[in-house]
Amino acid sequence: MDLQTQVSSVILKPENDTLEYKAVLPPSKTIAQVICSFANTNGGLLILGVSEIGGLKVAGLSEDFRATSMTHKAIDLLTPKPIIDYGYVQQDGKKLFAISVAKSPVQVSVENKIYVRKDGRLQLLNPPAQIFQPTGYARISSINADLEILKAKTTDSKFKLIEHYQSILKMVDSLKQLLYPQSPAVFTTVKEGKVLARILFSSMVDNFETYLSDILFEIYLAKPDTLKSDQMVKVEDVLNCADIQEFITFWAKQKIGKLQKGSVKGFIAENKQIKDLNVVTTVIQDEIEKILQIRHLYAHRNGIVDDKFLKFFPAIYTYGTEHQMSIDEILDKIIYLTDIIDQIDRATILKYNLSII
Repeated sequence: MDLQTQVSSVILKPENDTLEYKAVLPPSKTIAQVICSFANTNGGLLILGVSEIGGLKVAGLSEDFRATSMTHKAIDLLTPKPIIDYGYVQQDGKKLFAISVAKSPVQVSVENKIYVRKDGRLQLLNPPAQIFQPTGYARISSINADLEILKAKTTDSKFKLIEHYQSILKMVDSLKQLLYPQSPAVFTTVKEGKVLARILFSSMVDNFETYLSDILFEIYLAKPDTLKSDQMVKVEDVLNCADIQEFITFWAKQKIGKLQKGSVKGFIAENKQIKDLNVVTTVIQDEIEKILQIRHLYAHRNGIVDDKFLKFFPAIYTYGTEHQMSIDEILDKIIYLTDIIDQIDRATILKYNLSII
């Protein structure tokens, strides 16, 4: 049965173990995971360009980005490679992209992870052997449980960030004698603990920035027209990218540049994809900017307060003194940033019809 016939025979039927829809072009890793799950179960068909909001409907897929090249990248992530047929098809006067996957006689994996289909959804067959169960400070256990809930029905960008934040919690839980020998509310006096606390905090903030870069990438794939602007691009930068996906990744990272310099307002102003969500208010921007300044102080000044830092925290700290955060304060920031990310993620999924996992 050719690809067109396969699509015509199932289009707009409910999703099941052999059928999945995506409204827009998802990242290549997401496509690879879906292909993997079909190959490891009973085969199946992935159709791009079908919206599920307000009921199934044929919306069509933008041709601004080539789904074929994204599929090639997805296939490269598979080991071994199953039998696949893919290409554009016509349905109700609109163009869709379909990927047909045959059941594989051997187990297929994506970056050493094995996915299958169950109850019409993708499922990880080989999750980590041991799920993190905090044994120390009770608050860590509570935050970890909340993060686990937030991993459901989310973008790939948010899922990766949540897993990173959980790894930070795991380290905090296992290194009590270094990070909070007296109490989570008291600064550690252990030299190695001070350094480690700065590293963990900086990593937390770095991954907040990474999330914003990744979600911009997902938005660009979903709505290619949002990438269009009057901003100048060097020909050299374009030629250094192997394909459009690599260029989008490069461009998203360029956009994050202002944020890395502590200019949250500049980042929001230049990225209407985030600004138009009306989630990151001026108050939130000011708070994020302070968090970024602490990260900068930890990463570049070993926590020693300088003049730039005092501009954001006047009359609170003294020049040349050491800035410290208790574990409770660091956990507060994890909760705060996670809440912002959750709001952004929900809004982008709704506004741009992003793929969820």
